[in-house]
Amino acid sequence: MTKTRHTLTSVLMIALAGLMSVPFYYIVVNTFKTQEETTNSPLALPTTWVLDNYIKVFEGTQILQSLMNTVYVTAISIFLMLAIGSLAAFGQITGRSRTSQIIGAVLIAAFIIPGQATLVPLYRMLVGVRLVDSLEGLIVIYTCGSIFCYYLILGYMRTIPAEILEAARIDGAGPFRIYWMIVLPLIRPILVTVGVFQTMWVWNDFITPNVFISSEEKQTLVLQVYSAVGQFTTDWPSFMTLTVIVLLPMVVFFVFMQRHIVSGLVSGSVKG
Repeated sequence: MTKTRHTLTSVLMIALAGLMSVPFYYIVVNTFKTQEETTNSPLALPTTWVLDNYIKVFEGTQILQSLMNTVYVTAISIFLMLAIGSLAAFGQITGRSRTSQIIGAVLIAAFIIPGQATLVPLYRMLVGVRLVDSLEGLIVIYTCGSIFCYYLILGYMRTIPAEILEAARIDGAGPFRIYWMIVLPLIRPILVTVGVFQTMWVWNDFITPNVFISSEEKQTLVLQVYSAVGQFTTDWPSFMTLTVIVLLPMVVFFVFMQRHIVSGLVSGSVKG
């Protein structure tokens, strides 16, 4: 019965995976077709495999500049989110004051507020400090994702035996040394897991750059796809080519990092 159940589960998962891969297959295959082929036989393989659409996209759009913008915003945002989230979690588990409890309650309130509800106040605040239409402004907004990092890291950090931290204090280690030399190595799995989640969020986010970025040279990759809807109104192969260029880095990134997602979450659920 167990073997049969495993076989049925595998068949079901393979069928679902095949179904979910159809849209991606549709997009990739049509990047090698002409407009006429895409219209007449969208799911068929191209009669001739050509790279004209990729050449057209790289020559006709600022895709490389948008790629550098996205990498810049994503890398700095993830670093700040992990640093702030882990430091806040460390302060929470080591602090016993009334202040730390109040801060925790405020963070819970901030976490449950939808981001869309704060777009107008955020826009006015960034106008006041002249960060609208700047990559640094996006970084500031994404850094607010430290709250999500904080809660995931906090749950994992609570699995660290208190005796380890207490022994370090007895040996004369200060708070920062305990954090840097003991806590950080122990929470590395959850840092990788949270980093993967937040990287995919920042890379694929559309609402934030669409609201706060107006200059073409500061656009992220997702905004390039949005702009291509008008630029390639009838040129669907070029539009799909741009979509593949945007999606491919995250697909490769997720394939290589997916095992860390599972290991980080599972490790944090087992104490000791």
